[in-house]
Amino acid sequence: MKFKSKLLSASLLCAFAATSFVASAQTLRVANQGDSLSMDPHSLNESLQLSVTGNAYEGLVIRNKDLSLAPGLATSWKQTSPTVWRFELRKGVQFHDGTPFTADDVVFSFNRTQADGSDMKSYTNDFKEVRKINDHVVEIETKTPFPILPDVISLVYMMSKKWCETNQATRPVDRRKGIENAASFRANGTGPYRVRERQPNVRTTFVRNGTYWGKIEGNVQEVIYTPIGNDATRVAALLSGEVDVMEPVPVQDIDRVNGNAGTKVLVGPELRTIFLGMDQKRDELLYSNIKGKNPFKDKRVRQAFYQAIDIDGIKKTVMRGASGPTALLIGPGINGFQQEQNKRLPYDPEAAKKLMAEAGYPNGFEVAMNCPNDRYVNDSRICQAVAANLSRINVKINLQAETKGTYFPKVLRRDTSFYMLGWTPATYDAHNALNALVACVDDKGAGQFNLGAYCNPKVDELTKKIQSETDKTKRNAMIKEAFDIHNADVGHLPLHQQSLAWGTSKKVELVQLADNFMFFKWMTVKK
Repeated sequence: MKFKSKLLSASLLCAFAATSFVASAQTLRVANQGDSLSMDPHSLNESLQLSVTGNAYEGLVIRNKDLSLAPGLATSWKQTSPTVWRFELRKGVQFHDGTPFTADDVVFSFNRTQADGSDMKSYTNDFKEVRKINDHVVEIETKTPFPILPDVISLVYMMSKKWCETNQATRPVDRRKGIENAASFRANGTGPYRVRERQPNVRTTFVRNGTYWGKIEGNVQEVIYTPIGNDATRVAALLSGEVDVMEPVPVQDIDRVNGNAGTKVLVGPELRTIFLGMDQKRDELLYSNIKGKNPFKDKRVRQAFYQAIDIDGIKKTVMRGASGPTALLIGPGINGFQQEQNKRLPYDPEAAKKLMAEAGYPNGFEVAMNCPNDRYVNDSRICQAVAANLSRINVKINLQAETKGTYFPKVLRRDTSFYMLGWTPATYDAHNALNALVACVDDKGAGQFNLGAYCNPKVDELTKKIQSETDKTKRNAMIKEAFDIHNADVGHLPLHQQSLAWGTSKKVELVQLADNFMFFKWMTVKK
């Protein structure tokens, strides 16, 4: 179906009509291909969700426009011993309901990240204790030396202990089980914007926090956030002026948006890596025609899949050049990335067929592949291309592409055999990817997003040393060794780093960050 610039679906017209009467130079209308799945900042470790909720909630440490660390709800921090960090808390800060922010909220919030249902366990799994010294000083004691701790906690947002207790929200909601509580639909943070209205998958309205402790550099008083999953409809909304900012701009529409008199596209590199994972733990795959064994336990099968994927073809035909093929789970801009390691195995379908035959699958097999269709740039089309590639080595992919609202709960409970995931290390450091994506899975948060349960004890040993090492040369050598082992194991199938493409009205000034976070406090609507 083709869409003209003035044509929107009836539901979107209703949504925009309901808000058009309040639109002004200080109202910003933002559209995204997906929605934040919850307002609970500890329920899903997904960058879109953390970006949206990060306008209402904050951490002790926050990020500047260049992604460097900045004081947030803590004014300063220091190590008092190799395993203890002391944070001086900002005084005079209030939550949106007027409750003062104190050390009790910090202790509560960090403990909440380790509760059942939390998706943020990997950020705090090496904490031994978080303790209150007084109302405005806390200490975090770690199990081992943790020199990068301030970087690690920048996305751990602080919640009000009192509000959570009053509203029966002391534990995060578990998106894997579909459980909801008051924190799913309401937000009570300390951030620059308050949530005035929340209609999941329809519209979320934010208003400026008049009692915010910090500086709001932009002039936006109100933000109307609307998920628009259909690419053509989202582009039409921008071109017609129904929205002021939207992302992502489909790669095939960048020239069109730039050619429109009132709009432009901001393009930049993104830190996110897109990759594929495989169930390497179960003795029999959940979704395959092979019974009694798991083909993905055989490195030859994993390598065959890798070498059957025409990543340059995907870059050219699916991504239209807006991607950088990768051999690693981290990309340029992430501390520990080393270009000399970033060499993919060659695309070679014939070699892949031989590997499949050697592994005992000369005629291939069937397996289901889980992909989102509204989370990453061209995600479902990438999966379609991968499926076509794998058909050349007699692998039949039963593609299951679905909205991220159902996709993430499914794969995060490991109800998958073969899946796509994208990852931006929240700390901008390789340790984050190693700890969350590669480490052997435990019940403390390590390997929390290692959904295929890849496991190599030597990589785990190195990951723990990387966390504690302060000598940069030694640390980078260990990062290289860990990824060398992971690559030799073909633990995952790395694809590429995608490019950012935000469409904006020419009346809007904003800051585009390489982690794809969108902060309203840096946005201005010009009259």
